[in-house]
Amino acid sequence: MTQVLIVEDGQEYSALFQRYLTEGFSFTRAGDGPEALLLLQTRAFAVIFLDMRFDRAEPSRLLGDLAATTARFTGDEAQARRHLEDHQGVYILAALREAGVRVPVVMSYDFDGEPRRFKHLESRYAPLSYLTDDAGPAEIRAALGRAGGG
Repeated sequence: MTQVLIVEDGQEYSALFQRYLTEGFSFTRAGDGPEALLLLQTRAFAVIFLDMRFDRAEPSRLLGDLAATTARFTGDEAQARRHLEDHQGVYILAALREAGVRVPVVMSYDFDGEPRRFKHLESRYAPLSYLTDDAGPAEIRAALGRAGGG
């Protein structure tokens, strides 16, 4: 049984996985980066499925430096918060690797048109692969199986 940690601020992937990927996988959900880091201290997972965008997460639970990001956006805190939400998956991925977590990660994001961006992330945070947001159950099963050895 492949143990998968799903890190998402909603329930969409959790519901999809529970519905279509019941055979051979066991899923645990974390609603944000800090929760994922806590779970990884006490449980072993074969693969992490990580959503990129966290627009429903509690603002205080977002990883990243809001003050520094606001300064980058010339004082526009709303724009800085949107940036942190839109790229939260990268902040979580960085925190996982900084904490020594080397579990393979499958990230959900549409890198179409941005292959260099993904290659940059992959070179820094491997093992890492990604699926587009519209990936179907068969494609998700295959990616999780490859990443988690299942």
